[in-house]
Amino acid sequence: MVKLFNQLSLSDTYQECKDAYQNDKPKFLELLTQHLDLSSLIPPSFHWSYYKVLGRDRKYSLLSMLAALIFQKILGIPTISLLIVFLTLCREAREFCGLVDVPDNSQFTRFKQDYVSELENLFNHLVDITEPICQKIDPKLASTIAFDTSGIEAYVTENNPKYLNSIIRKLKHAYKDNKDIDVYKMAYGLMPSSAFANNQVKQLFINGYFCYVYKFALITNGLGIVRNITFLDDDFKSKHPEIELDKKSDSPDEDKSISDSKALKPVLTDYFNLHPDVQHHTFLGDSIFDSYATYPMLLDEFKFQKVLIPLNTRNTNRDLPPLQYDENGWPLCSKDPSRTMKPGGWTHEKGRSDRFKWLCPETKYINGKWITSCQNPCNGKPCGRMTHTSPSQDQRMYPGVIRGSEEWVSEYKIRVVVEKNIQYFKEPMACGNLKTRDNLTIKADLLLAGITQLTTVILADKINQPKYLRSLKPLIA
Repeated sequence: MVKLFNQLSLSDTYQECKDAYQNDKPKFLELLTQHLDLSSLIPPSFHWSYYKVLGRDRKYSLLSMLAALIFQKILGIPTISLLIVFLTLCREAREFCGLVDVPDNSQFTRFKQDYVSELENLFNHLVDITEPICQKIDPKLASTIAFDTSGIEAYVTENNPKYLNSIIRKLKHAYKDNKDIDVYKMAYGLMPSSAFANNQVKQLFINGYFCYVYKFALITNGLGIVRNITFLDDDFKSKHPEIELDKKSDSPDEDKSISDSKALKPVLTDYFNLHPDVQHHTFLGDSIFDSYATYPMLLDEFKFQKVLIPLNTRNTNRDLPPLQYDENGWPLCSKDPSRTMKPGGWTHEKGRSDRFKWLCPETKYINGKWITSCQNPCNGKPCGRMTHTSPSQDQRMYPGVIRGSEEWVSEYKIRVVVEKNIQYFKEPMACGNLKTRDNLTIKADLLLAGITQLTTVILADKINQPKYLRSLKPLIA
């Protein structure tokens, strides 16, 4: 029996490839098209602001520009140039975005810079929309928030290692005959406090190294969904003149702790003013917020039921034995518990809560100094041991949950979600290596990352798949 074979022509092969290309639409694009109505999520003010400039229809609609930029964050495309190449080659992506042709790089950049305030309004609008969804999935985790700060490294000269190395080389040459000079320490001291190209890009010590960043604060709920993004820039400082700005100290860690703790109250105030119907019962923060003033602020002013902040070991001296207290709250001498320490009066320090000072029982004020007559002082100093108490001391030790208990340990583990969210925005959503020094562009990119995550929450709710709550990457795979 003779087998018959059909000869394939180039035309047939082309037609088969064309049909497969047109019919095999990616699953995640189908889901986005069917279940995500982006136009219904955009506030009317954004429409009015976008179209009012020309008074007529634009070549690229607001919906198309937003869809393209959200699509970039979903796929983690690092640059606009690469996004343009992708949209040019992928017809399905252009159809999803509603683009007949692809905008150029400058059009995307102008869109971010001109409408950053509207992107912020859109982000806050989506926070309100997604709050009931989060409460439906897990009310406990949705009512828990974690707070942290970080920064987006800007594309400035000072972030180039060659900049620091050039200073070190000059210092080595200048002090080649003086081996006692630490040129590396001196080089860091000569680095400017802000970038020359943009004075809002500040030098900070983040993740173990010096860098020049545009700093922001992030609030994330227990589900890992972003609730607030605040940029700690000049606009934020002008909006909150009550914040006391200190001169930069020698310790970069101390600078970071002061800035973070001072930003906490105004950031939370703005957040609750923007979302008055949102209620949270648990606050999670790292030990950098551990101070007597923080706990009454969170428990009394913001009405949190539980505040989980580890004790800052820098606030205590582990070399000294812990103090005991009598029935009246007076600290007792660690060597002779039958004796109370001597009252030293109230201490009023700028930028700190009022505290009451206690002195060694053997201390006397002699020639303008406190001198103890104890032969072997606890701390080995002539003044003897001193300590402070505060009216907020009980709230610090018992902030609505017992420190070290199983409840404390299990709930504090949730705090890692805010760090994961920061890393998710920086790496998979490609906000950590932006090739720009413009703070408006950086701000817009981070807000677009938040908008993308919140639209993902809406889509996951529509398709009844909570496992896709934070990312659509499994659908792409």
